[in-house]
Parts: sequence; structure tokens; C-alpha cells
Amino acid sequence: MTPLLEMRAITKTFPGVKALDQVNLQVAEGEIHAICGENGAGKSTLMKVLSGVYPAGSYDGEIHYDGALAQFRDISDSEARGIIIIHQELALVPLLSIAENLFLGNERAAKGVIDWRETFQRTEALLKKVGLKEAPATRIEQLGVGKQQLVEIAKALSKEVKLLILDEPTAALSEADSQALLDLMLELKTQGVTQIIISHKLNEVRRVADTVTVIRDGTSVSTMTAASGDITEDRIVRDMVGRDMSDRYPARARNPGETLLDVKNWNVWHPEHAERQVIRDVNFHVRKGEVVGIAGLMGAGRTELAMSIFGRSYGRNISGSVSLKGQPIDVSEIDRAIDAGLAYVTEDRKSLGLVLDEDIQTNITLANLPGVAKAGVINEREETQVAEKYRGAMNIRTPSVFQKVVNLSGGNQQKVVLSKWLFAQPEVLILDEPTRGIDVGAKFEIYGIINDLAAQGKGVVMISSEMPELLGMCDRIYVMNEGALVGELTAEDASQERIMSLIVTD
Repeated sequence: MTPLLEMRAITKTFPGVKALDQVNLQVAEGEIHAICGENGAGKSTLMKVLSGVYPAGSYDGEIHYDGALAQFRDISDSEARGIIIIHQELALVPLLSIAENLFLGNERAAKGVIDWRETFQRTEALLKKVGLKEAPATRIEQLGVGKQQLVEIAKALSKEVKLLILDEPTAALSEADSQALLDLMLELKTQGVTQIIISHKLNEVRRVADTVTVIRDGTSVSTMTAASGDITEDRIVRDMVGRDMSDRYPARARNPGETLLDVKNWNVWHPEHAERQVIRDVNFHVRKGEVVGIAGLMGAGRTELAMSIFGRSYGRNISGSVSLKGQPIDVSEIDRAIDAGLAYVTEDRKSLGLVLDEDIQTNITLANLPGVAKAGVINEREETQVAEKYRGAMNIRTPSVFQKVVNLSGGNQQKVVLSKWLFAQPEVLILDEPTRGIDVGAKFEIYGIINDLAAQGKGVVMISSEMPELLGMCDRIYVMNEGALVGELTAEDASQERIMSLIVTD
């Protein structure tokens, strides 16, 4: 196949950091090309170079696109040539309609007046292409994340896309929505749309990719093709991390102690719809040194359960009891839950887990300010010492603890969130999707941290949509469906089939 895109010896340097070093990438016309690598490997930087976010002249190397040397000055320059990027954080306006979002900045207008008839007609045609049946006037806020992702693709199609770049497109999607998106990618391929996908989900990469390029530490290290049979998860992982990872879940001696956390008769109603019960008569316990999983489909109530226990940060008319070490504890407010010994690592680290515009040091001490303060005044020297301690212990890859968290990779951001809660010295940690959106190498490090916590006698509750992760890490697994616990499995008895069976036969 003829190359549509060729990036030659791309080198991009920031102050003190070489983000890309002689990276080469060749994408054939009409193919789906996957780019894999650990968080911080340089994948997103490479795409920003391609799209003009980092304009020609700010990097070394050459971009050849559609048969000619390309020197994009900005993102509108690359979009005019048919290069469209859909970022992991969707760029839609929630309060505007689908039609308004599709043509925002590209309005169908004559003499300054929008032609709504043409706008709606074109919207309907584009929605049909991506398999959406919603009306063009539907507001974005009324759509789930999966459908919003499809709207983003429809928006790209409205700009006559030739090269579509999808950055972690299924990271926040359910299994069903993920499969629908992958099916659409394969359909777009038949229509001649060349695509680049950046993804940590290697099973999805294997399903759709014709070619895979692996980037490690800012350098392209390998390219493999489906036609030659080279694309295997083990090969991709080995090239990503620079070593074999035959066992993706570190071994741990399982030796749970006495009951640490005990939740009884827990009931929660929806915060806005008073008649809707979200959590129904939930009972579960966690022992010292035990990792307990909660499995379930999207919408089963797992996050609602966790948030309602952690300071009643979700729900209303909450009833039931929570005990720690056999004694009732007050979890009626977040600060009381923290004082009682609970910590909650949210699934949405960027919106709810971190203050992105603050530095690493500030974020790490945020949940336990008295630990670095005297008479209400923060000791900045001590705060720095604490941050440096966790930077080393958690292997947070950063030149300084004064680095803003927004500039860290997803895996390193997650380590900062974990550091924040470990400094609060909890007895029980509730981890909600703790490895979402991070690469296999960073996952392995976080699994090691979880095992260390269990070895210290802490209790860990792990919510995950990835069943292999639960099976590989947990001593016991509770299965949740429609707000209720429908089963409990030991590590020895658990399997993906048994978990799904409990869900569908409830």
C-alpha cells in the first residue's frame, strides 16, 4: 500500500527533556495503524507534531503527507488537509445540540445566516454513517460517553477526513460501546479512511490493526504487521517495556487476617430521583491484608457504592452501618471517613482525584495537611520531604516534585493520587478503576503497590471493569448487578465465565 503519511527522524525537545528522538512512522493509505507505548513514551507528542499543535520549526525531522512535504503551522492547517484528531477528553459542548457541535466553526451558512435545514440534513446523513439514531437537535449532555465518541467521529467525517487519529478512544467506554466503536473503525476502513489508533488495550489493537508501531522512551523501537503474523500481545508488551512480562500480575502471599471493614444493610437512593434506589441491601467485608474485588457491568452501582460509603459523597437517604476493626465508624462526611481510616481513589483522577494545575508536592499532601503543618501553618520544607519520599517510593517519573500534575503521564498521575491517600495513612483503600487509561508497565507497578499495601495489613477494595485484572489480583470477588451483590467467589473458584453467569442469571 502507498504511504499516506511518513514521519522521518522526528525529534522534539522541551527544556531538559527530549520527548522524541529520531522517531520514524510510516502509515499506508487505507490501513488502521496502531501506536503503542507506555505512558510518557511520546505517543501524544508525536501526534501533536503531526497535527501542528507543535508547529513546523519547533521540531527536527520531516513530515511527508499525501505525497508532499508538510509543514503545518497549527491544527487548522492540518485539518484543512484532512487530518483530524479525536482526543481522549472529548471536545464537545454539552449544552449544544449534536448538529451545532458537528458544524461548530464550520457552519453551513450564507451571508452570515446559518442554513438550519442544510445543517440538520447533513447531520442526519453523518449520524447514519456512524450508526446513531438520535435527532440532530439532541443536546450532547443527554448522550452517554459511547455515543459522544461517535458524534466526534461524525464531526471528523463532516470535515472530509482522510487521516483519522483516535487517542485512547475506548478508555471510558463499556464493553458493548467499545465493540461498536471498533466495528465502526473497520467500516470506515472499507470506505478508504486511513486511521491511527493510540490504545493500551492490546486485545483491541490486535482486533483492528493492520500495522503496529511501538514507541519506547521517545524512540520508535519496532513495527509489526498483521499480514506477517507478528502482532501478538506478548511481543507488543515486550517492546513497550523493554523486557518480558510473562506474568502481568506480581505474585503475592495470600494470608488474610481478621475482619477489618464490615458494611451491613447498605441502601442508597439516587441524589436527584427520590423514587430510584441505587444500592440495595449490600453486605460485604474486607479482612486485613486482603484484596477484595467488585465486578459488574457498567451501571451496576459499583462506583455509587464506593462513593456513598466514602463520606456519603453520592446519594441520599443512605442507611446501613460501617464498622472498622469491630467498632462502628462515622462516614457521614468525607473528612470523617478519612479520619476513621478510609481512602477512596476515584475512577476520574483528572476531575476528582487531582488538582491538575498544582504541583506534585501540593497534591500529595492534600488529604493530610495536618501531617505537614504546625498550628495551622504548612511547613513547606517538610511538605517537600514528604513529596520526595513518595516520589521515590512510588517511582513517579518527574524531574521535580514542583512539576505541575497536568504535565505528567496518566500512570504517573495515578501514582500521585495513590501517594496522596497513602500519606493519609488509611486502614482501607477503595480503588475505583485504579489502572484505567495507563499502560501495562505502569499497571504492573501499581499492582506491586497494591500487594505491598496488603502485605502491610491494609484492606483493599478494588473495583475494575477488567475481569483479568480482578482475577489476577483479588483474594475474593463480589459480583454486583443493578445495585445489589449477586454473588461472592474465592480466587480459586472465580473465572470470567462464572462472573458473567452470576450477572446474567440474577
